[in-house]
Amino acid sequence: ASLSAHSSHYVPLPPTERRSISDVRRTFCLFVTFDLLFISLLWIIELNINKSIWLNLDKEVVRYDFRSSFFDIFLLAVFRFLCLQIAYAAFKLRHWWVIAITTLVTSAFLITKVIVSDLLTENAFGYVIPITSFVVAWLETWFLDFKVLTQEAEDERAYLAAVNAACESGHLFYPRAVSDGQFYSPPESLAGSDDDLDEEGLGRKAVTAQEREFVRQGREAMAVMEQILSQEENWKFEKNNDIGDCVYTLEIPFHGKTFILKALLQCSAELVYQEVILQPEKMVQWNRTISACQILQRVDDNTSVSYDVSSGAAGGVVSPRDFVNVRRVERRRDRYVSAGMSTVHSSKPPHHRYVRGENGPGGFVVLKSSSNPSLCTFIWVLNTDLK
Repeated sequence: ASLSAHSSHYVPLPPTERRSISDVRRTFCLFVTFDLLFISLLWIIELNINKSIWLNLDKEVVRYDFRSSFFDIFLLAVFRFLCLQIAYAAFKLRHWWVIAITTLVTSAFLITKVIVSDLLTENAFGYVIPITSFVVAWLETWFLDFKVLTQEAEDERAYLAAVNAACESGHLFYPRAVSDGQFYSPPESLAGSDDDLDEEGLGRKAVTAQEREFVRQGREAMAVMEQILSQEENWKFEKNNDIGDCVYTLEIPFHGKTFILKALLQCSAELVYQEVILQPEKMVQWNRTISACQILQRVDDNTSVSYDVSSGAAGGVVSPRDFVNVRRVERRRDRYVSAGMSTVHSSKPPHHRYVRGENGPGGFVVLKSSSNPSLCTFIWVLNTDLK
């Protein structure tokens, strides 16, 4: 598919046709189902140890005795299953209070039962079933709190960053006076040409080993960006808004899920290039998830190192992060490209106030319109690991 094609040909999908549950939440719901099935299996095995299953069912269910029956532990598993599946599968809650209640009830009940009952004198299942039920309940709590909610908050942050860019692009990119000499622009290069490999020699040049490493990382990020752009037919559509701005995802080997925003902007490609690509410090004006951005070092005419600080997200579930990124900017005949990825810089070691996040290969692409110079297509590739 042509990258210069408008994204507005996608019509909004109804909510029922969009992906309703994340992969990590689906895994959690599967584990909750395993909890019920495993406890049920252990109880059925226990019922078959001595007498027939029907006699033991009559003893443990019909003539239930708190001190000697395992039936209540099975009901406890049913209670966890119903509460957690209704809360996190049916209603898709994004808070831990439901699992906190189920784990508290499970823990209190099992501790009380072990203290006052005669289960430990029955057989080995007097140990196995209560311990298994206790451990599985706490594993569910850990998985939801540290995997499901955290991963979904990270995905939401990346998604909101893309959506915010789409929503606020109109405010940022309406025409205003920009002088031709206000910014420095890297020399134009042709993808895959020999000139592209040596273009740094035209101006500022990397000298030290560290600077050459920054240049190498920038070229690596640019290569991954080119691969992402060449696989547009594999982008997975996630959502769009009323004006046709679309959000996609793509699984990148060794880098995981990548978010891609594609939007048609009613302004020239040159204006977006000057405002967004050449002035990363202005990101705080149009990206609400970024609270600070500064250039640490300009390595050569095409490469620089920047420092970004992100705001907290998801009501405090995700604390503020900071990032050190190497950026490479290239001008092409039909587009402007800014690609980057995380790096290390001596002037910004990890700080106790922030968790050091990591950005995989990503960046911005501004495609010129061949038919209308006052229009352009803006593509934002975002791959973030919040750590």
